[in-house]
Amino acid sequence: MNTMTLYVERNSPIHRLDPLVKLLYVAASILLTYILPEPLYIGGILFVTFLLLIIGKVFRNSLPIVTLSMFLIFSLVIVQGFFHPDNVTELFAIGPLVFYEEGLYVALVLVMRVLVMVGAFSLLILTTATDEMVERLIKKGMSPKIGHVILSVLQLIPQMRATMVKITDAQRSRGVETEGDLLTRVKAFFPLIGPVVLNSLNETKERSIALEMRGFDSPMKKTFLNEAKQYPHNKLIAGLITGIVILGIVWRVFG
Repeated sequence: MNTMTLYVERNSPIHRLDPLVKLLYVAASILLTYILPEPLYIGGILFVTFLLLIIGKVFRNSLPIVTLSMFLIFSLVIVQGFFHPDNVTELFAIGPLVFYEEGLYVALVLVMRVLVMVGAFSLLILTTATDEMVERLIKKGMSPKIGHVILSVLQLIPQMRATMVKITDAQRSRGVETEGDLLTRVKAFFPLIGPVVLNSLNETKERSIALEMRGFDSPMKKTFLNEAKQYPHNKLIAGLITGIVILGIVWRVFG
């Protein structure tokens, strides 16, 4: 994995797909969880998403990203189970607090939606080179300035992670204790936040200045370093995804 991106280089059919098709899948999978709000249908979308992560050989790499959403998932279950306004059927009680079946159902739908979102975006980010995706969007007519903003945002977290590793290694070489029990790690972590954030923002600003000096704001037509790639079965896959969304809408309206 490149330290400046979350992209994981693998030889898989998912990696060889057009980034725009993967973007379409992200939008379609999230949209379908609202068009078909039943757990059975959302579970099917979630299964397909995880299956694509496995085919793309990045399922294990997606687990840390999914883990980050666990606090949100736990909060959804607690809030909906105990406090949803439509709660009627008691499931169990903890002292004066009652956990309801209706709230659990709502929480299940919300949790599965969150997992679909996280999984779909993980599929896009882990199997798509950032520069390739932005280049495809620009070739389709998106403003290069917006492309630069997207690149900067997507590179910010990996950039901060790389900076944190450098600072931690420097501290360790100077005898600063950065490993041990939880308290020791917390004490070593918080002093890093300020320098890491400021350094990352400063590097982003420096890249922007460098681009301006190289004529990034020039009104002349932009050229591309890489030749346009050919993506086999591109229209077929995009049509299939679009067709599934249309079928979902028809099922919701007339089903």
